[in-house]
Amino acid sequence: MGSTDSKLNFRKAVIQLTTKTQPVEATDDAFWDQFWADTTTTVQDVFALVPAAEIRAVREESPSNLATLCYKAVEKLVQGAESGCPTERDKQVILNCTCILSRILPYIFEDQDWRGFFWSTVPGAGRAGTDELDDDEGARPLAESLLLAIADLLFCPDFTVHSHRRGPDSVENMQSIDSCEYIWEAGVGFAQSPPLNYIHDLNRTELLRLLLTCFSEAMYLPPSSDNNVLNPWVTFFCSTENRHALPLFTSLLNVVCAYDPVGYGIPYNHLLFSDYREQLVEQAVQILIVTLEHDGGVAHRPPSPSSMEEHEPTGPENLFVNYLSRIHREEDFDFVLKGLARLLTNPLTQTYLPNSTKKIQFHQELLVLFWKLCDFNKKFLFFVLKSSDVLDILVPILFYLNDARADQSRVGLMHIGVFILLLLSGERNFGVRLNKPYSVHVPMDIPVFTGTHADLLIVVFHKIITTGHQRLQPLFDCLLTIIVNVSPYLKSLSMVAANKLLHLLEAFSTGWFLFSVAQNHHLVFFLLEAFNNIIQYQFDGNCNLVYAIIRKRNVFHQLANLPSDPASIQKALQRKRKSPDVISRTSSQETVSMEGSRPAVPAEPGTLKTSLVAIPGIDKLTEKSQVSEDGTMVSVPKTDPSKKAHSDQNAVVGTSDTESNSGRDNEDVFYTEAEMERRPLSRASSTSFWAPTPEWVLSWKCKLPLQTIMRLLQVLVPQVEKICIDKGLTDESEILKFLQHGTLVGLLPVPHPILIRKYQANAGTAMWFRTYMWGVVYLRNVDPPIWYDTDVRLFEIQRM
Repeated sequence: MGSTDSKLNFRKAVIQLTTKTQPVEATDDAFWDQFWADTTTTVQDVFALVPAAEIRAVREESPSNLATLCYKAVEKLVQGAESGCPTERDKQVILNCTCILSRILPYIFEDQDWRGFFWSTVPGAGRAGTDELDDDEGARPLAESLLLAIADLLFCPDFTVHSHRRGPDSVENMQSIDSCEYIWEAGVGFAQSPPLNYIHDLNRTELLRLLLTCFSEAMYLPPSSDNNVLNPWVTFFCSTENRHALPLFTSLLNVVCAYDPVGYGIPYNHLLFSDYREQLVEQAVQILIVTLEHDGGVAHRPPSPSSMEEHEPTGPENLFVNYLSRIHREEDFDFVLKGLARLLTNPLTQTYLPNSTKKIQFHQELLVLFWKLCDFNKKFLFFVLKSSDVLDILVPILFYLNDARADQSRVGLMHIGVFILLLLSGERNFGVRLNKPYSVHVPMDIPVFTGTHADLLIVVFHKIITTGHQRLQPLFDCLLTIIVNVSPYLKSLSMVAANKLLHLLEAFSTGWFLFSVAQNHHLVFFLLEAFNNIIQYQFDGNCNLVYAIIRKRNVFHQLANLPSDPASIQKALQRKRKSPDVISRTSSQETVSMEGSRPAVPAEPGTLKTSLVAIPGIDKLTEKSQVSEDGTMVSVPKTDPSKKAHSDQNAVVGTSDTESNSGRDNEDVFYTEAEMERRPLSRASSTSFWAPTPEWVLSWKCKLPLQTIMRLLQVLVPQVEKICIDKGLTDESEILKFLQHGTLVGLLPVPHPILIRKYQANAGTAMWFRTYMWGVVYLRNVDPPIWYDTDVRLFEIQRM
């Protein structure tokens, strides 16, 4: 009965608040205490008992009452942080205030006139008798008082951390407590693992949910290319004003990386008891990715220990980014990498008992966290690539990419996976690691093959390009750039992977595909560049690819003789209208998929998704580096687009003509996906009336890097034909044996320098990450639905 009464009282208080037209005095404790003195409200209760319409009504009709409610709730948190919540009732008051603020804040943020309220020092109208508090606080803005109180409460003995009291009479003073001794989990910079306490986990989760809600003001601002607009909540919380910044950052990182969802390995254990740690881990990883968004003016400079002391940061320095960039011990890197790999691999684990192991749902947040680690801490990136542990990250990413390829609601997941692989592929070690044989065999909806991780990557990329949905076309450039980047290091492709690459070339080099969109020929350049790299630098082990090239030699001859007269162009485009499929699915020799795999399926009708801004073109996403004789990389200067037409520099530096001329990349405009759909095709340039001309075809046809392949065919085709005639061979294994022992030394053109396109951050990708990350946070927080039905402006919410 008690809990029903208390809910009734709480509901009455809400109704009173919405119906009172006169301001209620801040000193009227009897009235305000009704909101938090209750002992049994859960966060779900608060969301049910405080409807959105009523919050908006109070905001519009009696703003001073809403201001006082926020002010009084923050005041309670500040008092709790000072006293250390010695009684159970104190703890309950803190939790109730936390839930109420989590409920109200989004409605403060959605109204432009209210957004500054928490940053004002005068707490608002109708609050007599609060002078002493103001003096005490040094008239801090409400937001700062709230953030500091949350930070204190996250290290409150017997509430969110274990008490270190020596005896029953000793008291731990909240002001003098050293929170570094109370870090939540062993790992980076902390050796002791405190005993699990589910009540502490629940309390931490509530406080982190409120913290995430504070940071979510970013959702209510439209996308902007100005990267200097910092989130004031994050900036303050991650500044030196927060004395708990280091222990909290460490606690969040360690809790995430130490988490093992399988627990004790008892089948169905997750159905027997609630895993409070999982909720905490989800909130922790979301707080981490949101706080690590702002580099606060320290422009992606990985500080070495010696330079850490020297440079003056330009702007408010984000301590979370600072700490992340300074992790350097091998054992810390190992702990973080193994933890992330364990969690990313968790949804892939197969068991003989259906649904017997717990599957986590926060893999998108983990991928963003991995991205941040590699981006802000170059030593971590090099550690990841130093051993084959990087493959423990690669395989889950390829699994997610393959699984999501038909589902338009997961297009963001496709992008983050591809961005991570693009970043890794800029480093030589990644290409080298891919030569490790692939033996794990995670059930994936791909053809069965025997080979290396490089084969797996190519087979999955082929599957995405040929059977993914239309919205993935802007990613084709990135997928092929990754293949080009790793190609000089691939020692031996399997026959399956070699055939997939040739099938892509066949599909991309048809006349209608080349002539239908201004940038489509770039895809052919990428593939030819990859073939050239393998032939010039890894010919010896790649007889499968050489054989596939010989078998499909007509594709190369057709490319070399591509007609460019107006009649042929029109004829090719006519053919497109008859078969509008982007890429022919035939002739790709689809074989049986792996056992135990599920086919990739489209989103269920009604699935919610958030829109994303368009990604910049590949030439904005990457910068070119040339690998010199000693293996070091030298960056290649960008050519001036105005001179590009007159200079043939592209043909000299690397054999590629993939610099984009599309108008889209030169505009500093962010398109939402909805706008992209209204435009012709996301690969098309902004001039939708573009039409191919003979001059345009000739401008790039003369740069097609076909010399190496034509020379190879010129030398090997007659030899292979002669063997077949002489020995009456029809068996390809004999031909492969011949190719394996053949050599082209001295017969091929001089090897070209290896050209690597390394990912580079820019305003466009920063904005993409912001919209994607907050979109994930929005969709993942459904119980309670913190932001649902509020006027979010960073992205659009769409129903599939």
